[in-house]
Amino acid sequence: MAIDPLSDGKIVDSWKRNASPWINAVRAGEIESRRLITDQAALDAILDCKPATVLDLGCGEGWLALALQQHGMCVTAVDVVPELVRAATAAGVIDARTLSYEDIATGRLELKTDVVICNFSLLGKESVDGLLRAMPMLLQPDGSLIVQTLHPLMACGDLPYVDGWRSGSWTGFGDAFTDAPPWYFRTLQTWIESMSASGLAVREMREPLHPRTGRPASVIFRAQVRR
Repeated sequence: MAIDPLSDGKIVDSWKRNASPWINAVRAGEIESRRLITDQAALDAILDCKPATVLDLGCGEGWLALALQQHGMCVTAVDVVPELVRAATAAGVIDARTLSYEDIATGRLELKTDVVICNFSLLGKESVDGLLRAMPMLLQPDGSLIVQTLHPLMACGDLPYVDGWRSGSWTGFGDAFTDAPPWYFRTLQTWIESMSASGLAVREMREPLHPRTGRPASVIFRAQVRR
């Protein structure tokens, strides 16, 4: 049966097709915004929490998990794409697991951690909503969820500033990439409301600026379980 081109299932399917070129692009430092600002912004947001344990959801090829291990943290790295998890393990990630967000939402990841980081990895609709609802089960009482994602005002383009599915694009990437995954656009208000509906309160929001354009390269939310 054909996969809906604008769906959570299509996101996973596309990433499975593009795992190998993604690994190569990240390790070659080909993504300018990551090289200049967003990788360090994610790392800084985590380090500011001073965690002993971190859960990296949507870990990809494992660069962030490795960086956190080097800072002495105990890291569990999770991705739905087996090839990415294998690459993370081969690179030295100690605890890398293949699980979907739906698996996690149903309680298949039994741990509690100081920080959960989702670094440009919350792309879908239903899978993301379910994952956010599961956050209180994954966080220590004073733990933090950190989400770095495309800044909605920058990512909106010429389309209306309303929630909805958007077609993906590999513009700026190499020819090895095909069949770009779709993604679900959320406004800033929707991000905050979605976290609130999941029992989380946003404690901080950062807007890392691209050093060349002076515009937000991303937005970073830090949320905690509401008491």
